[in-house]
Parts: sequence; structure tokens; C-alpha cells
Amino acid sequence: MRKFNIILTLILIVNAAFSQQMQQYTQYALNDFINNPAVAGVDDYFVARSNNRYQWVGVVDAPRTYTLSMYGPHKSKSMGFGGYLFSDFTGPTSRTGLYGSYAYNLKIVNNIRLSLGLTAGVLQYKIDGTKVTLKDDFDPLDQQDYIDYVPDAGFGAHLYSDKYYVGFSANQLLRNNINFYEDTLSGLNRLTNHFFVVAGYKFPVTDVITIEPSVLVKAMTKVPVQIDFSLKASYMKMAWFGVSYRTSDAIAFMIGYDLDSQLMIGYSYDMIISSVKKASSGSHEVMLGIRFNKARKTMPISISNE
Repeated sequence: MRKFNIILTLILIVNAAFSQQMQQYTQYALNDFINNPAVAGVDDYFVARSNNRYQWVGVVDAPRTYTLSMYGPHKSKSMGFGGYLFSDFTGPTSRTGLYGSYAYNLKIVNNIRLSLGLTAGVLQYKIDGTKVTLKDDFDPLDQQDYIDYVPDAGFGAHLYSDKYYVGFSANQLLRNNINFYEDTLSGLNRLTNHFFVVAGYKFPVTDVITIEPSVLVKAMTKVPVQIDFSLKASYMKMAWFGVSYRTSDAIAFMIGYDLDSQLMIGYSYDMIISSVKKASSGSHEVMLGIRFNKARKTMPISISNE
């Protein structure tokens, strides 16, 4: 049993020290609510989205992430709310989370607005003992599941207008320990803070073509900062195509379609440029979305009127 406990500890150390602990999406600009609760209530309608990522295809037990989210505004007050459920699988480990979010939306001046948001939820961490192969498989207890539940919280800010947006969010603020058994080494399996900064701008090239560059900066303790640079071109606010570069990781190609401003579909393919490319044919990501009828009847309240 002690040997298996050591293996569990090593799994936690590697996961905490050398990887981003939160879910990663190439199409972050299509559902930035997942990273920033302040996005809830920014638009005048409710949106439901399903994001599904299949990372490093060809690698055994490679990461797979599934997220279902819904958010939108209050019909008459300057606030928004929403929530999301996700599951993340990598080898014998899995992570499932359920979050609720609230945002307060302010009109600063003209068409510039600021939204401030909070999110809270619970995370389940699990190691499937049946998927851990030991060289000397003599302990029947090695086949059991190891599960721990931890609370989590985060906050964010989102400044935006019709042409640009800038957002900041801080996640996993509680920095809880994941404890599967009594001998878990404290600190080595601690959740670390994740900080996200995102910005984008819309350039109308013609009456029907718009170019939108965006950037996402991801930072956490003891892991190099990672940056996503993206460029998207849209035609008549319906069809769009984009490219993206994630530092030291991948070059991605994206395509999507927005049907009658209600049904949305997006697909992206990541061409791996890191050392993983020798074993993987790339990563795939699919987004499906539904935009409901306009919910907000009044605009957010101006700060000068508060």
C-alpha cells in the first residue's frame, strides 16, 4: 500500500508543478466566461455553450475536457449570472467542477462599460486505481478509487465597448490541498492561483468583413507564462476563420459559423510544435452554442447615476 501511496503523491506533484491545473481551450474568445465570471451579463441575451477538447490525439490517456456553460443578464437590473459544469480527464486522474457566477455591470461613459464578477464552486479530484499499473501488483487495495472534494472561488473584471475588451481574472483563490489519504505531503498537492489577462479589438475592414486580433495571457506559480495570440476574420457576422499561436505549444486553425445569430458552431485544430508532436497528430476542439432571445430590457446603470 505504501508503494501505491508514493505513486499517488508523484502523480499529484507532477500535475501541480508542471502543468496548468485549469482547463485549456483554443477557442477561448468564444467562451471567455469559463475563465472570467465578469463576462456574465455583458450581453443582452442568455447563451448556452458546450466546449469539448481532445488534446494530443494519438497519445495514450491524453487529456480530454468537456464543459457545459450558461450565462446571461438580469432582465431589468445591471447584473448577470450563470454557471458551468466541466470534466477533465488525463490518464488515471480526473477533475470535475461545478461553479456558479454573479456579475455587476456598470456603464462608465458613452459605450464603455465595466463588469465585476465573482464565482464559487466545488471541485472533485479522483484517481482511478484500476488504471494505475504497478510492476509488482500484489496489493488488492491498489484497485480502489481515491477521491477528494475541495471548495473553490475566483473573481474577475471585464472592461468593454462595441469595439474592444480587456479582462482580468484570478482563479483558485482558496489554494486548497488535495488529500486522498493521510500521508499526502502538504504543499506538494496544493491548488495554485491562476491569473488570466485577455484583450481583443474589432477592426471593420469593409461593411461585411471584420478582423479581430486577441491575446490571452495565462500565469501561475512555478510554471512559465503562456500566451495565446489569435487572429479571426468574420464575414457578415456569420462565417469566420482564424489562426492562433500558443507559445511553446501549438499553432491552431479555427473555423466557425453563426446561423441567424442563434446557433453557433466552432472547430479548431491544434498543430503541436512542442516535443509532444512526435507522438501526437494534434488536438481537436468543438464548440456548440445556442443564443436565446434578448433578455435585458434596459441598459446597465451608469456610475454617475448610482
